[in-house]
Amino acid sequence: MLATKRIDGKARADRLLVDVAAAAASLRAATSIVPGLCAVLVGNDPASKVYVRSKGKAATVAGIASFQEALPESVSETELLALIARLNADDRVDGILVQLPLPKHIDPQRVIDAIDPGKDVDGFHAQNTGHLWSGGKALIPCTPYGCLLLLREALPSLAGAEAIVLGRSNIVGKPMAALLLSENCTVTLVHSRSRDIPAILRRADILVAAIGRPQFVRGDWLKPGVVVIDVGINRLEIAGDKPKLVGDVAFAEAQGVAAAITPVPGGVGPMTIACLLRNTLIAACRRRGRPEPQI
Repeated sequence: MLATKRIDGKARADRLLVDVAAAAASLRAATSIVPGLCAVLVGNDPASKVYVRSKGKAATVAGIASFQEALPESVSETELLALIARLNADDRVDGILVQLPLPKHIDPQRVIDAIDPGKDVDGFHAQNTGHLWSGGKALIPCTPYGCLLLLREALPSLAGAEAIVLGRSNIVGKPMAALLLSENCTVTLVHSRSRDIPAILRRADILVAAIGRPQFVRGDWLKPGVVVIDVGINRLEIAGDKPKLVGDVAFAEAQGVAAAITPVPGGVGPMTIACLLRNTLIAACRRRGRPEPQI
C-alpha cells in the first residue's frame, strides 16, 4: 500500500500570493502603476458574495486595487453590457471578473465576449481560448492553471504521462486538456458519453476530476501511483450530521492507491484566487508594455 501524499493547495497558493505581492510592489515602485481588479456581481447569491469578498481581500493583501460593481438580479443584459464597456475603457481596471452564474435572462457568453480580451482575467474569452490551444500568449483560466502548478509540485516531469481529464467544461476540462498537452502529456478527455469510464481512468498517471459529482471516482478505478487533482467541491448531505464538502473522488478510498491527491477543501480552491491575481498582474504589465513577472 502506498503512502499517499496530500497536496497542500493552500500552502502553494500562499507562496504564489507572496510572489504576486512582490512583483506588484516592484511594478508600483518603478512606475507608480497599481494593478486593478474589478469584480462584477449580479444578484444576491450568498456563495457568489462570499467568493467575491474573498477575492477582494486577497487582492488587497497582494497589493492589487480591488473594485466591485454590484447589480440587482433584475438588471438587463443591455445594462450589464454597458457596464462592461465602461470597465473596458477604465484605465484603473486591468482585470474584469464577472461572477458566474448570471441570472437566466442574461446570456453569459455574450457577456464574456464583451470583455476586452486583455482584461479577461478569467481566461474565458474566445481569443484567450484560441491562443491557449494554439500556443499563443493567453490569459489562462485560473482553476486549470492552478491545477497545473499543483501537478508540477507533485511530479518532477509531466512529459509522457498519460493524463485523464474527467469533465469537458469550457471553464476547467477543455483548458486543462490544452495545458496538459502543452506539457507533452498524452491526454484523454472523459465525459458523460464516454464508454466504460472506470476502465479509462485506470490508465491514468495523472487524473484531473472536474464533473461536480460527489465521490464519483472510486478507489478501485485508480491506477496505483496516480496523481489526483480533485477540482470538485460538492455539498454532501449526511443523515443525522452536518453536510460536508467533498470532491469528485472518494478521498478515503484513494488513500494507499494514489501517490498524491488534493484534499477538498484546501486543494484546488485556494489556487484559483491566487491565479486570478497573478493574471491581473500579468494583464497590467501587458497593457502597458512592461516585462511580465515569471511567476
